Amino acid sequence: MRPVEGSGSVIGRMERLLTEGRCAFVAIDGPCASGKTMFAARLHDRFGGNVLHMDDFFLRPEQRTPERFVEPGGNVDHERFEAEVLKPLAAGEPVRYRPWDCRTGDFATSRIIEPAPLTVVEGSYSMHPTLRGYYDLMICLAIDPTEQLRRLEARNPRMLRRFIDEWIPLENRYFELTDTQEGADLLIDTAI
Repeated sequence: MRPVEGSGSVIGRMERLLTEGRCAFVAIDGPCASGKTMFAARLHDRFGGNVLHMDDFFLRPEQRTPERFVEPGGNVDHERFEAEVLKPLAAGEPVRYRPWDCRTGDFATSRIIEPAPLTVVEGSYSMHPTLRGYYDLMICLAIDPTEQLRRLEARNPRMLRRFIDEWIPLENRYFELTDTQEGADLLIDTAI
């Protein structure tokens, strides 16, 4: 098990990245309810730039096959995220993409993202092995499973059973089979 670091380590790493004068890409991965979105918002408040959400790339119904769910990290359309967003942004090009809206079951309005000195990608599966080469800094958040369930129940009690039965097992399989914590540059426990 690698040592857990504090969020102060992130600030120093971010400041060094941004002084290099090139566009920096940061991934924030970790279990659901570990605080990825909030952590990304705090980084945005401090450093500006773009914040992209892996939730915008959930699978469309026709992609949700048994074969896809066997794939570690297959619960997200990482191929579309790479092709439509990450690859062009890394090349310094603006991008236009349509987030997938799980509530409506359709694509939402297009978003245009311009290259920026900092782009933070937050969400489970953001450190998918096929995406890791784009990032200058990879952060994995950790959370105690009991605290995770407490947060999920507080967030949406009606969906808790679905998290327990479906989404948490998929995430845990992804984390285990892709060595997400070991692949991260920083590991931060958000339940402390």
